[in-house]
Amino acid sequence: MCLIARRCRRFNTVPRVSNIIPARCFSSTLQQTSRPRDAPFRMAVVGSGPAGFYTAYRVMAKVSGVKVDMYESLPVPFGLVRHGVAPDHPEVKNCQDKFDEIASQPNFTFIGNVSIGHSGNSSKHCTVELHKLMRHYDAVLFAYGASQDKKLGIPGESTLSGIHSAREVVGWYNGLPGCSGLDLDLSQAEEAVVIGQGNVALDVARMLLEDIDVLRKTDITEKALETLSRSRVKRVHVVGRRGPMQASFTIKEVRELMKLRDVGFSPFNRSLVPEDLKSLPRASKRLMEVLLKGASTPNETAPKSWSLDSCLSPKHFLGNQDAPSKVASTEFDITELAAPFDPKSSVKATGKTAILPSDVVFRSVGYKSVALPGFAEIGIQFDNRRGVVDNDGLGRVTRMVSDTHAGSVHNERVPGVYCAGWVKNGPTGVIASTMQDAFTTGDAIVHDWLSGGCFLNASNHDSVTGWEGLRHDAGPSTCRAVAWDDWRHIDRAERERGQKNGKEREKFTSTDEMLAVLERYQRRAL
Repeated sequence: MCLIARRCRRFNTVPRVSNIIPARCFSSTLQQTSRPRDAPFRMAVVGSGPAGFYTAYRVMAKVSGVKVDMYESLPVPFGLVRHGVAPDHPEVKNCQDKFDEIASQPNFTFIGNVSIGHSGNSSKHCTVELHKLMRHYDAVLFAYGASQDKKLGIPGESTLSGIHSAREVVGWYNGLPGCSGLDLDLSQAEEAVVIGQGNVALDVARMLLEDIDVLRKTDITEKALETLSRSRVKRVHVVGRRGPMQASFTIKEVRELMKLRDVGFSPFNRSLVPEDLKSLPRASKRLMEVLLKGASTPNETAPKSWSLDSCLSPKHFLGNQDAPSKVASTEFDITELAAPFDPKSSVKATGKTAILPSDVVFRSVGYKSVALPGFAEIGIQFDNRRGVVDNDGLGRVTRMVSDTHAGSVHNERVPGVYCAGWVKNGPTGVIASTMQDAFTTGDAIVHDWLSGGCFLNASNHDSVTGWEGLRHDAGPSTCRAVAWDDWRHIDRAERERGQKNGKEREKFTSTDEMLAVLERYQRRAL
């Protein structure tokens, strides 16, 4: 994923880009009078998830004296490691130890509760305009992930209750601020439909079927635990418009579902998998073997079950006469695979339909990044269809510019601006692949700096002062930026809350709660 260069999307209208982004270009043959010899390389990182941390780590390891400032809109770090990894996967969160090691370095500054471009919903939230941020750094890295999810765009999706975004549900059970108010009622639901066949879809299915006593020991929020404890869900349909050979979930998540206590697995259409599995690549062969073997609990005797429902494309969400405003079933177009055993096979509609009972529905068809306010102003082009910043595939942000003399357009680098993770590639990959992708971007930054490439603020190096020079612009005056030591106070308070309930931590689910912890600590310190 991380090494494939992409051709930048061409725009019908190519914006004229002025010198909004000044460049500092170094040459071994020229005396660099604009840059003091002892001036450090300063880089801002927007986003505190794995992509941001691993890129920062790579640059810090290879550029002597570099100073990194990491900006995060929440008071707490780690992005999807904290708010996206399922509560029953604590081992996946071990990378937080490495991130803490990185953030503890003297040349690294964490700046939480600060949004770049977006305004917060509290007087204590800090906001920095993008063009002001860029005045204070040699380079800016965008690694802010994907904050929205893709929609199906079918009738009933936005008008019927009981239809939920998997992204919101994941944020809800992981304590993401803004998701705690999710209105998820499972007390009357027996049939659940999860639309999508990726790992997030399987995470949602597993959370619906998992033994509640197992979840009690995790860092799932108490509110989510209460809701799941009242759940009456007995069957979960994991639906995809293609087949198991084309699904994007991985073997680990499938195995976990197969091993759930008292949960069966309904057989799927065997014709969608080759008779001779030996012909498949090793990873595909092992995955198909697990699916064909089925669950530890026989489906006939299991009180709960799940299924892979293939070749179904959602068409219409339907209510019923008793509750016309609530989803009761989902109508699907039945599709046909052009080549069932080809992982990239396309599908076509057959003209037939099928209906699944749907007491509750979870849409899990992908996350999506959005452009930051101010991108257009400084000449950064964002592909809204794909949800990525235009880049060269190695992390260098690019743009299409017009040559009025030649009457053509060409692609050029945006000096000193980089991207990593989902905002670079789209919402794909796991933490390990994100790390490799981040290293690729980090290596591009290092190469450009050490080889005398173009960076920001050539004509006014005195402005390259990082957070210290920028903080007075982070209004309103009442806003509260959160440092790494502040995060440790929040972390400690969450762990203390969790210990009372026999779990690792009980997360705060609002920024106000988090900031209140810091206020209490400050009062005690006086």
